[in-house]
Amino acid sequence: MELRSTAPLVGSDDLSLAYTPGVARVCEAIAADPTMTQHYTWVPNTVAVVTDGTAVLGLGDIGPQAAMPVMEGKAVLFKQFGGVDAVPICLATTDADEIVETIVRLAPSFGGINLEDISAPRCFEIEDRLKERLDIPVFHDDQHGTAVVALAALQNALRLTGRDPEATRVVISGAGAAGVAVAKILIEAGITDLAVTDRTGVLHSGRGDLTPVKRELAEMTADKNGRSGSLADVLVDADVYIGVSGGNVPEEYVARMAPDAIIFGLANPTPEVHPEVAQRHARVVATGRSDFPNQINNVLAFPGIFRGAFDVHATAITEGMKLAAAQALADLVGDELTEEHVIPSPFDPRVGPAVASAVADAARRDGVARR
Repeated sequence: MELRSTAPLVGSDDLSLAYTPGVARVCEAIAADPTMTQHYTWVPNTVAVVTDGTAVLGLGDIGPQAAMPVMEGKAVLFKQFGGVDAVPICLATTDADEIVETIVRLAPSFGGINLEDISAPRCFEIEDRLKERLDIPVFHDDQHGTAVVALAALQNALRLTGRDPEATRVVISGAGAAGVAVAKILIEAGITDLAVTDRTGVLHSGRGDLTPVKRELAEMTADKNGRSGSLADVLVDADVYIGVSGGNVPEEYVARMAPDAIIFGLANPTPEVHPEVAQRHARVVATGRSDFPNQINNVLAFPGIFRGAFDVHATAITEGMKLAAAQALADLVGDELTEEHVIPSPFDPRVGPAVASAVADAARRDGVARR
């Protein structure tokens, strides 16, 4: 990564514009009208990529220093796929109050906040509190980026297998950041028969060990359809399995799923159901890996989501904007839909612009666009 000027700096005239005395005129203009920040600084095109290093990729709690390479990589992807400038910020605290207060104080320097690799359940609280206090987009990519891309792939998989969302039985393994977000966006998209499992089994209100987040999720899912028991129990005749937990699902569990099943094993680097196993029992298989078809990769979502939000100076990223992003991704596959192509490639040049346009339109519909 590097930082470069977008304007020339080769002589004294350039220097007098880039710094003193010329820069003072811009400072005075912004002091008189703070909205001028949107026109004369990098703020409206810059996102802070913020972590505390507690849930990094498949590495876990490795601390803020070791998390920096991932944040730098994220910043590069923002620029490459969305034209968004990004600054990696690794915080030396895991206290939710301190993280929130730090980001709030940094916020005037940025047009948006991308939370990254913060462990659950703190990630939910931190995002919610920041959304309440800031008037710029706040987005936890581990949750919502995964959810958007998973929904896009699932929409096409359902279309390929001739399923109606309202009649589709879905099982999600994992009730962390990604599992919660995937469940919520599937409900928004019309899935009604949904069970979410953790290490103990299906989340339902009869369990006495649920966190507030898991209890809310239980009320939205298994409590409405009467599901309970273990992962093995709810996989019987299930149409869809989405793994966002790690671990391994025995083949005998998978073999009990419905005909033409859909299996998304999204743990990296080892999917919950290995693709070779999944192919023996499912019609559509997706992973988080690039060496198998149908990669569920967050890079399909977050650059375009922030690009679209920034293009209309959005104050937030709404559920409608996320759903629009998923639909845009699904639509790009079009008539090329096959078992091995339910989601576009990250290198498809249409992806970023399509997602950005859909998100910008949704921001206007949802009333969060400022232009």
